[in-house]
Amino acid sequence: MSLPVQITFALAPHIAKGLAQGVYVLCGGIIRDTVRNNNILGFLRGITPTPTSSPNNVLNLIISGANLLTSGANIAVSAKGFSNVNQRLDKGFSDVNQQLSNIENKIQAIGKPLQISPELLQITTAASVLNLGVSVMGFAVISQRLNEIENQLKQAAELLNKINRKIDLSFYANFHAGIELAVNAFTMTKIENRRSSALQAINRFLEAEHIYKDYTVNELSQKSPIIDKYILTLSLAYIAEARCHLELEEHETALRRFQEGGKFITLLLKKYIELMLTSNPAAYLHPQFKGQIDLHKLTQIYQWIDPNFDENTVFEMQRENMFKLTQSHDEWLSSLPSAIVDRSEIQWGIFGGNPTPFTGRFEKEAYKRLPQVFEVMESMIETNHRFESYQTEIQAISQLGISFHDWLKLTPSTEIKPDGAELMYIIPSQPLDLQVSS
Repeated sequence: MSLPVQITFALAPHIAKGLAQGVYVLCGGIIRDTVRNNNILGFLRGITPTPTSSPNNVLNLIISGANLLTSGANIAVSAKGFSNVNQRLDKGFSDVNQQLSNIENKIQAIGKPLQISPELLQITTAASVLNLGVSVMGFAVISQRLNEIENQLKQAAELLNKINRKIDLSFYANFHAGIELAVNAFTMTKIENRRSSALQAINRFLEAEHIYKDYTVNELSQKSPIIDKYILTLSLAYIAEARCHLELEEHETALRRFQEGGKFITLLLKKYIELMLTSNPAAYLHPQFKGQIDLHKLTQIYQWIDPNFDENTVFEMQRENMFKLTQSHDEWLSSLPSAIVDRSEIQWGIFGGNPTPFTGRFEKEAYKRLPQVFEVMESMIETNHRFESYQTEIQAISQLGISFHDWLKLTPSTEIKPDGAELMYIIPSQPLDLQVSS
């Protein structure tokens, strides 16, 4: 049976040209035609080795662009009963950073003959790899990402203890147990056993979603430095649940859950971005950040909030703020949330007392952190884009009439993989008219 897609290691010249001209854009791992109703022209997928013992690609070692963390730590899977999985993945995970770096280099080289820049390809500096879709976001990858977040929260706990705040990490064990259930479910041969175990895992993920919704809302109210970690954990819970539905070929349910989760995550994320922009966003245009943050980058943040914004709009918004920052600098410093910097983190001066803007210590630390904070905002916005591309990918699988497992197996049938190739392209025979549900 012929499939309604072409799978290739080489990007078609007309698509590369369209990207160079800005007629086509890369959104996550999806190529869209901005002229013709944002139609889908193709999908990008990373190529990395997968273990032969992994059934149905459940333990897929391909790491997608959904790298929800800025940390590159290689943390082993630690859930009880997951030791065999850890052994199979240990070597693969040790090569992850190199593989992802290669993928990023490949995508940036897509249009080199046509002088396509990363900006034209819409590759953000916050995302170290491409968003290659939910189809390559397996349970092993989710478990690794979860471990990374948990490790970061343990480090943050030391700071929060100084201000009499406690972090409850106990529920991460339940999340890990859900992943273990899911892995076991999709190694079962009997359909009824597979479905029963998968539903148990889904229940764990549903519980995680409810827990981390509440945690995130609470941390937002506290303006704490761990808001992003809980948003990311919530994102992983929805991804894990959707992956179970996809493994069961329940495409509509997977899409619906992504849509429901995406709406809530977007709401949380908007509140988070508003907080991190501070009371005076013009601070991010301070001269000392030249070469790191510019008006174009700040505009991209605002365009996520309102696509109608352009650089002129944002500049006019910040024109007066630039003068306010000079006139009311200490007031701005005093208004900074703990999510950026907390006074308890700054060592006291020789004269004692809590650090103030007048000592210079707090001001220096605040400005030191702003570029890092900006990168986190970019990364979190990319998380939102990835969720949208996941929905589109599931819609495409359904519209093309391809099962999820057949979609995972897609590979060029006649082409020989070029040396060093890290990407392949899935091109529908006809552009797909798919829109993300808002």
